[in-house]
Amino acid sequence: LLSHRYNNYSMVQELFRRGHEISTHSITHDNDEKYWQNGTQSTWQSEMGGMRDLLSRWANIPKDQIYGSRAPLLKLGGNRQMSALANEGFLYDSTMVAPLNNPPYWPYPLAFSTPHRCFGNAQKCPTRSHSVMEMVMNEIDPREEPGDIDEQVSGCSMLDSCTEIRNADSLYNVLTHNFIRHYEQNRAPLGLYMHAAWFVKLPEMMDALIFWLDEVLRTYNDVYVVSMSQVLAWMQNPTTSNQAVNFLPWADKCTSLDTPDTCLVSNDCSLTTPHLNTKQRFQTCNECPDYYPWLGDTLGVNAN
Repeated sequence: LLSHRYNNYSMVQELFRRGHEISTHSITHDNDEKYWQNGTQSTWQSEMGGMRDLLSRWANIPKDQIYGSRAPLLKLGGNRQMSALANEGFLYDSTMVAPLNNPPYWPYPLAFSTPHRCFGNAQKCPTRSHSVMEMVMNEIDPREEPGDIDEQVSGCSMLDSCTEIRNADSLYNVLTHNFIRHYEQNRAPLGLYMHAAWFVKLPEMMDALIFWLDEVLRTYNDVYVVSMSQVLAWMQNPTTSNQAVNFLPWADKCTSLDTPDTCLVSNDCSLTTPHLNTKQRFQTCNECPDYYPWLGDTLGVNAN
């Protein structure tokens, strides 16, 4: 999930080549919650559709391979947000948080009412039908092992927001506990959401995550690490574990390193825009634009 400012489009292009799924997180990442909650449909389309235009133009990712989005601050914009995503042709949203629940929730279509209550502080959930899938964010149980069934527990929408995760050992235990919750109940996808800065500040968390992933994949022959669109592809065409190796939507991404690197040079541009007060760095494998691309000017031509 990417927003625009401080983004390195050359690195994003390489991540996509390696098989990572790239989704939109808006252009401005405005930190005013009301901007998102009260945003018009046009605002949402400009932010999310515009970010997809930026990724396509400056990271050379085909638009039809940018499938989803998540709102900044996890602030929902209700029907206007989802109508905008549908109009822009997005396959899924991944903003809605589901309260900690056993069993956890599978992704669901917003063509129908959500299977859980509208959750969060003053959230504005959609109330109408929309042709978008919701890759729901199941809250993580922050306990390191199962507790009393009647115990009141506050979950975490993102791993790095769990204050109970204090060190690498507690991360390993929380991941194991939640994996078992999902695996032994309804096998709803276990989404692992965190910010990259967490690993920069606490590199031992990255070590613990990789150790845990390796252990799970060695232990279970029916567990897979897949992207959001690959989850939806499997839901549309469920395939048994003994046939998963031939499941084309999963096999395609395994060959991405065979794709040649077309980035001959990464240009480090220093650009201005009338919309911001200071010069902005802008890295892309393409030629530098005349102006810093921004909301309403994704080509960086200052046509406004």
